[in-house]
Amino acid sequence: MTLKDFDFYNELSDDEKDLIHKNLKPVKLEKGVTLFYQGDITNDILLLQKGKVRVYIQGEGINEITLYNLNSYEQCIVNTTSTLNKTPTIGSAVTATPIEAYMLNRDIVKKLMQENQNYQSYIFSLLTLRLDTLARVLESVKFKQLDERIYEYLREHSNDGQMIITHDEIANIIGSTRVVISRVLKKLEREELIELSRGKIKVI
Repeated sequence: MTLKDFDFYNELSDDEKDLIHKNLKPVKLEKGVTLFYQGDITNDILLLQKGKVRVYIQGEGINEITLYNLNSYEQCIVNTTSTLNKTPTIGSAVTATPIEAYMLNRDIVKKLMQENQNYQSYIFSLLTLRLDTLARVLESVKFKQLDERIYEYLREHSNDGQMIITHDEIANIIGSTRVVISRVLKKLEREELIELSRGKIKVI
């Protein structure tokens, strides 16, 4: 077990590294596993080694809005805040791909926060990064038309112009319904901005 690829790891003392390794719990999960639900109080903190986790909020209806995606060698700030402060999570988290990760209990992370300034700086840098992401999400929801938001998302996340994704998945990411998303995608196709096929979208 090692965390050597995490930004904070090399700044830890040998004693701190030893403490972490004695308390790490490795986990492997398949795609689609819920790590915590909105309103849960988490007890352990996830350190993602491989894969991607989607963190999202859900209103009173069925619509979801993605807050951010957690990538390899990152620590979830929603999870961390809930665990350290014993407060309900502001969103839910689900594995977007199969993942390999470690779980670290609250006491160890709290000790690192109190005693290691480099680890504190790491956490604050994550907060800054996520606040910036949330600001862009809010800006997009408030000021941009739905077709513009969808097209921008497809452009940013396509691979060589191709993207394998369902209308349901886009609805969850954007914060809308499948029916609305399908209608907007058809509009974008008529405007010759995308090409639709089963489970796949080509960005032109």
